[in-house]
Amino acid sequence: MADTAPTSDQRRRGELRDFLTSRRARLTPADVGMPASGRRRTPGLRREEVAVLAGVGVSWYTWLEQGRDIKVSGEVLDAVARALRLDAAEREHLYLLAGLNPPPAEAAAPAPVAPELRQVLDAWSPRPGYIRDPHWNFVAINDAARACFGYGEDDYNCLVTFFTSARYRAIQPRWAEAAPGVAARFRAHAARFPGDPEFARIAADLGAVSPEFAELWARHEVSASARAVKAVRHPDVGELTFDAAAFPVPDLPGHDIVLHHPRPGTGTQERLERLMARPRLATAS
Repeated sequence: MADTAPTSDQRRRGELRDFLTSRRARLTPADVGMPASGRRRTPGLRREEVAVLAGVGVSWYTWLEQGRDIKVSGEVLDAVARALRLDAAEREHLYLLAGLNPPPAEAAAPAPVAPELRQVLDAWSPRPGYIRDPHWNFVAINDAARACFGYGEDDYNCLVTFFTSARYRAIQPRWAEAAPGVAARFRAHAARFPGDPEFARIAADLGAVSPEFAELWARHEVSASARAVKAVRHPDVGELTFDAAAFPVPDLPGHDIVLHHPRPGTGTQERLERLMARPRLATAS
């Protein structure tokens, strides 16, 4: 008996059909500034109305929604996304279902950090954690990160601090070993936002004051790793070694929450507990 199971491509086109139909059904002519015309047997916009709004042929849009194997371009998908009032996540989903790579993300405008995210950072204590924006500026830092890494009010960007702060470098026993990876991760991150000139400005300004960064940046090395080992030699409790991992923040495109966990077998957990207990003891006395 012949295998009649749908192929992955057929399943994708079926998902595209259902997705476009559902997005069309949730809109009314009034939602898109069109007059209602005639009685509608089903809710939502008609296919020909979406085609007009997107500036494409009715037949072509019908074939797209039917999941036919047709050629599409990013420009046309963007027009359909605008016509259907898709948000950023839905637009990316449309690209994937149509068989195209989604366009690079755009850096989000500065936005306040939700109280729930700050609560995550506070709950992560006594382990260090912080949130950085698309340009690696700090937007929130917990007390443990300040205590372990010495971040102060003048530290506004973790890349800049890494390469320009003598105080920060002094507590990094493996600074030279870590530096290439830091620069490579920033270059890979910047490539996600090709239309944002701020990354080039940061790199140029930093390269002008840090020969080490300028030399590493010129190598054009990239690293997509979201994990790293961070070691510091704290003046009060000795060496602390952490496994660090960056996790994207879905509600803030381009933002990451960076969490540090004491590396097992290094004695870091015990030293960290002593370090973080000191302020509380001082307050209680």
